[in-house]
Amino acid sequence: MAEQTHVLFVEDDDVIREATQLALERSGFAVTAMPDGLSGLEEFRARRPDIALLDVMVPGLDGVSLCRRIRDESTVPVIMLSARADSIDVVLGLEAGADDYVTKPFDGAVLVARIRAVLRRFGHAGGVRPGEHSPAVDGGVLTFGDLEVDTEGMEVRRDGRPVALTPTEMRLLLEFSSAPGTVLSRDKLLERVWDYGWGGDTRVVDVHVQRLRTKIGQDRIETVRGFGYKLKA
Repeated sequence: MAEQTHVLFVEDDDVIREATQLALERSGFAVTAMPDGLSGLEEFRARRPDIALLDVMVPGLDGVSLCRRIRDESTVPVIMLSARADSIDVVLGLEAGADDYVTKPFDGAVLVARIRAVLRRFGHAGGVRPGEHSPAVDGGVLTFGDLEVDTEGMEVRRDGRPVALTPTEMRLLLEFSSAPGTVLSRDKLLERVWDYGWGGDTRVVDVHVQRLRTKIGQDRIETVRGFGYKLKA
């Protein structure tokens, strides 16, 4: 029997925590549910879950701060939950290192779908889709100025030094590097990187592009106003 995917769920509302835990367990996940950020951090360190589901507004250590602490130690996928669709909440969570966010109230089936979408892309963080052409040269290493992308070893170097990327950032960079100079729309990136078969919030793309820029060079990815982004060849 396959091992269950372990979800760490941090939520201070008892009703939401219990109902969501039950819904996730019915969908086949193993869930550890904690009522505050500090206990959530302890459980994360003790049990190393496969994915963390964090409410923004929890006591002790808020969800954004907890996400930062987790990201300092791990590239495990993180989804933030927020009762508001406020730009500040969304952007803070994503800038802290979250891979996606879901606004409350949410449908249990939608949450499960988003969790599975994140897990799918983390389980297949590398490579180009079957049938797609990769411009890889020199054993799978792509070079763009001082930037090297090893598409086989899933490593990135800038000026010869390793660059630490999360799996989501790596997938984003692979999409850009597979078609340098080609403009990729936000919707296309949502579909390819976030595995969204439906419309999603393009702020997720914008914040991740900005995070990627800080690591590989601010001028390496160009904004094409009204269309999207492209990697400078």
